[in-house]
Amino acid sequence: MEKVDTLVIDKTGTLTEGRPSVTAIVPVSGYTEEQLLRLAASVEQASEHPLAQAIVSAAKARNIAIPPVSDFDSPAGRGALGTAEGRRIVLGNARFLAEHGIATAAMDDAAAELRRSGATAIFVGIDGAAAGTIAIADPIKPTTPQALEDLRRAGIRVVMLTGDNRTSAEAVARQIGITEVEAEVLPDQKGETVARLKREGRIIAMAGDG
Repeated sequence: MEKVDTLVIDKTGTLTEGRPSVTAIVPVSGYTEEQLLRLAASVEQASEHPLAQAIVSAAKARNIAIPPVSDFDSPAGRGALGTAEGRRIVLGNARFLAEHGIATAAMDDAAAELRRSGATAIFVGIDGAAAGTIAIADPIKPTTPQALEDLRRAGIRVVMLTGDNRTSAEAVARQIGITEVEAEVLPDQKGETVARLKREGRIIAMAGDG
């Protein structure tokens, strides 16, 4: 049997604890942190995604009453949307909001700053306009640094795979000494990434939910 020389590893829940939490809320002018969090949580309460649950948990921790949501949808790996209090709410990355006619330029600077710390920046749009940014971070597992060091000593190349924005993904990678990052990979694209590495002649192992 040929020896594995490359490990492709999911970030969330494998390198990290899989228990993300909200670390910052940056509303645009016209909204408060509480308003932004309340409406975001109203949509995310219908989702089982860890990032969605982090937003809901943050609202509950602040004793914010979360209104019911209707017309909920959550395309895999892209974002979520729904209607609450008569307002249409869209959460996700810039591309997802653009698909729904929402410009994110007013939120770009705040998002860039949050990503440099390794957080995931979730854009929130309300009624077709930018409303603010919510930062979510997931602690690195205490065992991760030593495990990665053992792999490097064994001569195994480690590639981190994540759906996160490249800036935040690379910030996390730097913290744990990973130099190769495949970022902004949707769930249904993970297999394609592994296949591409195989075509390079690598013997691949996969760790995580891919």
